[in-house]
Amino acid sequence: MTSKVEEQNEIKKPKRRGEMITICSAKGGVGRTVMTVNLAVALCKKNMKIAILDGDYMFGDVGLAMDLQSAFTIKNVIEDIDDLDEVTLASYFSKHESGVRVLAAPDRPEYSELVTKDNIQQILDLMLEAFDYVIVDTNVGLHDQTLPLVEKADQILMLTNLEMATLKNTKLMLETLETLDLREKVNTIINRSTMESVISASDVPDILGDYEPHYIPNDFQVASQSLNIGIPFVVNQGKTELAKSIFKMAEQLTSRREIKVYGTEQPSFLSKIFQRSKRS
Repeated sequence: MTSKVEEQNEIKKPKRRGEMITICSAKGGVGRTVMTVNLAVALCKKNMKIAILDGDYMFGDVGLAMDLQSAFTIKNVIEDIDDLDEVTLASYFSKHESGVRVLAAPDRPEYSELVTKDNIQQILDLMLEAFDYVIVDTNVGLHDQTLPLVEKADQILMLTNLEMATLKNTKLMLETLETLDLREKVNTIINRSTMESVISASDVPDILGDYEPHYIPNDFQVASQSLNIGIPFVVNQGKTELAKSIFKMAEQLTSRREIKVYGTEQPSFLSKIFQRSKRS
């Protein structure tokens, strides 16, 4: 294992607090994890310090998508939470050959219950001190473990596609985020926007009420192969239109980067709902 001192020397604090980008969707199978790893590597190619938090604590696939065999997971970090600092945390990251660091999800679904809002806030605060960008993959929808990742994000990337069921759920999720006063942080990503469908990509802005979406072209073969072999397509398929769209997104994200300093967070409407549900 790389020594803690070596990790500390290698990961130095950037001049500003890092930015947190949370990638979410209202339906499964739309490409969250593929987006997460490729965007992270694309940002890393811009000479930035990048980390990924696999926030799908039950069935996270970031390690699979990057062909990483993680010796440690967020479970180990939480077990060390009382003594956690930036040096200790650095020793739990897996390092991808691109330079991206990954904090893996637990290797067993039952360990997901160890993750609480308080300990994930502590972990993310330390990560944001050490990295320029922290990219967070999530589970489907909004629930008590995903919500803190959405609330804390500087930017939320909402993935959808041209399937009617996905668009219906995406619209509902966007409306919920509007209720929570989080809508202004959302960037809608239409994945596989050139796929054959009865719904045209040009119809989606009217359906969702978002008139500045980002379009990702359809190349199912490249994306599927990337996931199956564990090599992000921006690494070995960089000349494809799919990879170019991710590089373009990385450029847009960095060009409009605005670092926000967060104060004390107030319980959200949805958080209160979950708390009431647990008591009943």
